[in-house]
Amino acid sequence: MKGFAFAGIHAGIKKNGQKDLGLILCETPATAAAVFTKNKVKAAPVILGQQQIEKEICRAVLVNSGNANCFTGTQGLEDARRCIRMVADTFKIPEELIMVSSTGVIGAPLPMDKFETGIPQLKAQIHTGLLDDFATAILTTDLSTKTVEMTADLETARGRQTIAMTGVAKGSGMIRPDMATMLAYVLTDAHIGAADLKHALTAACDKSFNRITVDGDTSTNDTLLCLAGGTGNARINDDTSRAVFQVLLEQVCLELATQIVRDGEGATKLVRITVKGAATKQDAFKAAEAIAHSNLVKTAIYGEDPNWGRITAAAGRSGAAVNPDRMDLHFGTVGLVIQGKWQGSDVEKQAAEVMKAADILITLDLNIGDHQDSFLFCDFSENYVKINADYRS
Repeated sequence: MKGFAFAGIHAGIKKNGQKDLGLILCETPATAAAVFTKNKVKAAPVILGQQQIEKEICRAVLVNSGNANCFTGTQGLEDARRCIRMVADTFKIPEELIMVSSTGVIGAPLPMDKFETGIPQLKAQIHTGLLDDFATAILTTDLSTKTVEMTADLETARGRQTIAMTGVAKGSGMIRPDMATMLAYVLTDAHIGAADLKHALTAACDKSFNRITVDGDTSTNDTLLCLAGGTGNARINDDTSRAVFQVLLEQVCLELATQIVRDGEGATKLVRITVKGAATKQDAFKAAEAIAHSNLVKTAIYGEDPNWGRITAAAGRSGAAVNPDRMDLHFGTVGLVIQGKWQGSDVEKQAAEVMKAADILITLDLNIGDHQDSFLFCDFSENYVKINADYRS
C-alpha cells in the first residue's frame, strides 16, 4: 500500500529457522489508534504500547514472534524500550513514534542480541520487502499468513475518492479476544482524525475480533493497531465518509478474524452460531458466546454429530433468558428442533450431512424477543491437544 513499507526476516529468535522479526514503516507520521487485551496479565509491549498510543501518531511498528516478553518484569519493559531505541537509531525516527509487539512463549526474556543484529537487517530489506514477509514473520503456531486488501469509494463534491485498506494478522491458539495470541494491524491511506479513528476501530473490533473464539483463552499480548497514513485522496470528515470508512474497516477486521478462526489450532471446521429471538442484545451475546466456548459443542462439531442437547444446554446456562419449549434450532436450513421438540432421526440425519461441510451455520431462535448476535468458532480436535502439549518442546 502507498505510504507503507514492510520487512520480515529470520533473526534467530525462533529455533526453526523461520522468519521471526518484522517491521511496518510509515513514510510519514500516521494517525494511530489501538485496542489492547483486557487480560490483567499484560505483556511488556502491551503496557508500553498503551503509553505510546497516547501520542495518537506512529511511524514504525516492530513485531517479533517466538517470545511474548510477558511475565518478564521490569527487565521486559526495559527490553521493549531498548527495541524502540534501536529502531529509532536505525531508522532515524523519534522514539515516541514507534510501537512494539511480541508473541510467543510466556516467561522467557527477549534475546536482545537477536534484535541488535536483526533490526539493521530489517532496514536493509525495508525497500524491497513485501507484506507477506512481515505477515510470515509474526506467526507462531499459525499454518498460514492472514492478510486482506479492500477498497471503498466516496462520492464527494470534489469527485470520487477511494479509501484503500490493508490488514494483516496472526493468531491460531489462545484466541478469545476481550478488548486472540492475536496481533492485528490495519493500514489505510485515508485522512482521518485520531478521535474518529479510535471510535471506528473500537466499534469494528467489537463486531469482529470480540466475536471469535478458538479455545476460550484471552491472550496477554492481544493488540489491534490501525494506522492512517493520509497518502490517499479520501478525507474522513463528515457523517457520509465516516459511515463508508466504518463499513470498510469492519469488513477488513471481520475477514482477518475469520481467517484466524479458520486457522485455529487443530481446526477442521469454521462455525457461525447465530442466536436470534433473544429478549435483549446482551442475552443474544451471552447465549452465542456460551455455545461458541463450549468444548462439548466444539467436539461434537469435530465428530460431525448434530448433538443439539449440548447447544441448547449451553444457551440454558449462559445467563440469558430462555424458554426450552420455544426454542428452534437449525443446522443450515435443517430444522432439527422446533418449538422445543426434536424433529426425529430422519431430520437428524439431514443435519449430520450439513455438518460434513467445512463451513457450518447454526441458528438458535429463542423466540422470546427481537435481538440477535453471532460468534465465529472452530471445532476441537485431538490435534489441538497435541499442538499445545508440545508447544514449548
